[in-house]
Amino acid sequence: MEATAPLVVKPSNIKELAESPDLRFIPCNYVHDSCYSNSSATNDIDDSDPIPIVDFSLLTSHDSHQRSTAIHHLTKACQDWGFFMVVNHGIPENLMKSVIDCTHEFFNLPEEEKHKFTGKHVLDPIRYGTSFNTCKENVFFWRDFLKVFVHPHFHSPTKPQPCRDIMLEYSEKLRQVARNLLGGISESLGLEESYLDKHLDLESGLQIFVGNYYPPCPQPELTMGMPPHSDHGLLTLLIHNQVGGLQVQYQGKWINVNALPNSLLVNTGDHLEIFSNGKYKSNIHRAVVNNKVTRISVAVAHGPSLDTIVRPASPLMEKENSPSAYYIPMKYKDYLEMQQSNQLNAKSCLERVKIPRS
Repeated sequence: MEATAPLVVKPSNIKELAESPDLRFIPCNYVHDSCYSNSSATNDIDDSDPIPIVDFSLLTSHDSHQRSTAIHHLTKACQDWGFFMVVNHGIPENLMKSVIDCTHEFFNLPEEEKHKFTGKHVLDPIRYGTSFNTCKENVFFWRDFLKVFVHPHFHSPTKPQPCRDIMLEYSEKLRQVARNLLGGISESLGLEESYLDKHLDLESGLQIFVGNYYPPCPQPELTMGMPPHSDHGLLTLLIHNQVGGLQVQYQGKWINVNALPNSLLVNTGDHLEIFSNGKYKSNIHRAVVNNKVTRISVAVAHGPSLDTIVRPASPLMEKENSPSAYYIPMKYKDYLEMQQSNQLNAKSCLERVKIPRS
């Protein structure tokens, strides 16, 4: 094992630490024991399995055959992976680049500017921070973040100046893509296209813009950008600056995500698993870091309205002659607070609302 710096650092942000002169070893409280077990099956890296692709233009086509083809691809992706790439989605490439650029500009602001947005509560509409939840963690992650609620009420940092308009345009276009995908997913479950949208109140659904900053790390093999976890909500749609680092779990192996140009990376969330009564499992994924270049990603989470009580869809249980719900109904707001206020650990939050199968 390589030597690490003997110091323990209480993080204010990872950017400042990563830019420290002569940083050769990471502080002890950034070293994750799980990183040493690279020989275990859960850390096997395999790039041989192609990540599913969903052609959005087929999903929105007026040709019934094309649409049914896209819904078939959605069904397979949600059942087998909980992760897929969306192509031909209609969001301009220059807008996606502008989103990445303005996110990077935010993290390059002076510290006193960024700290104006340091949030105290998980439901604060704008929250800048580091790691995931430093109040609960003993070992930290090599990541700074910016979380902004952009729907049903739009918020934005005041700086950098152009960011507001860019974030607003992007979040509106992305929300439409997400609702179309969820309409297709609703149909793939044998429900009406609008069933999920209506019953989970997507018109007032929560949409969270999350900018992630992963700077170069002198010992990337000893730490993580984000640990293995699933997301709250229904779908998370992600773009990045073409620097690799996202890995998804598939059949017990970790798969490096090599995104197609101008594609959206989509993973299913815990509330889609609950709504489908376990038919579509939420995807476990993680972020690794490198020692050469900064990785910027923007993940936008799409969920029900905060006051919606999420439970398995009753028509699914009726159709499958399975009257048992396998998840405890819970208000989305309460689940969000529970997950975001604790340590991030695989699907530990979802496990709390699971009902054991007899």
